[in-house]
Amino acid sequence: MQTRPYGAGGDCVSLIGLGGIVVANMDQQEANRIVRDAFDRGVTYYDVAPTYADAEDRLGPALNGLRDHVFLACKTEKRIKSEADAALATSLRKLRTDHFDLYQMHGLQSIDDARACFAPGGAMETLIEAKTKGLTRYLGFSSHSVEAALYCFEQFRFDSVLFPLSYPAYYVGNFGPQVIEAAQASGATVLALKAMARGPWPEGSHRPYPKCWYQPFDAPDDAETALRWALTLPIGAAVPPGDPGLFEVALQIAERFTPMSQAEVSLVSEMAAAQKPLFVHT
Repeated sequence: MQTRPYGAGGDCVSLIGLGGIVVANMDQQEANRIVRDAFDRGVTYYDVAPTYADAEDRLGPALNGLRDHVFLACKTEKRIKSEADAALATSLRKLRTDHFDLYQMHGLQSIDDARACFAPGGAMETLIEAKTKGLTRYLGFSSHSVEAALYCFEQFRFDSVLFPLSYPAYYVGNFGPQVIEAAQASGATVLALKAMARGPWPEGSHRPYPKCWYQPFDAPDDAETALRWALTLPIGAAVPPGDPGLFEVALQIAERFTPMSQAEVSLVSEMAAAQKPLFVHT
């Protein structure tokens, strides 16, 4: 699998990252198998959070023997320093490591959410202190809000942002171009979430993916179009849906990935009009 540069320290990440939710709520032996298979196929980027059920408990043992060969990212959903300090210590213990490669503020949903992290005694103090102590090499944040992401870039020189980049949301919802521009201006790496997101589940529809709260592009051609489009953007890597089957689909797409031509990108932008976006920026 191809890799791309991450940050300014000479690191690289695989095109596809394994989101910890893939191995949540499953037998440890099966989690070990999935992680080992991903590693053997070139996946070097692993991203997890305490909010992903028991994902930290599964991923830590599954990375036994592999930790020094992967880029391990974790997050905290806490907004005040005392709670974030405790969460960081717990995550390090569960993931059986003495440091993370990337530690992030998790799931910023609004500008007020982001402001809470930067307030005196906020979680941002935990992140800065963690880097000073060598508990993380890089600092970042994940967000589902354009406003929150732009605010974060104004406050601090982050190494990366983990942000939804789905073509219906990008073209129809005007959701994402601003964040890519701000990240490039600050020198931050963009990591993509929701690349295979079609949109919200239709009311009353069957939902066959318990770990996927949105409707994914799951037909092979549709999934490939969505993921190839995202990987053609100036990003480092994409983290696909948390469903193990969809993760396997993403791996296969990434293993044969070629960037889209400008004509293909234009066609995707036209296709977006038929979709209801998962996110909208007004």
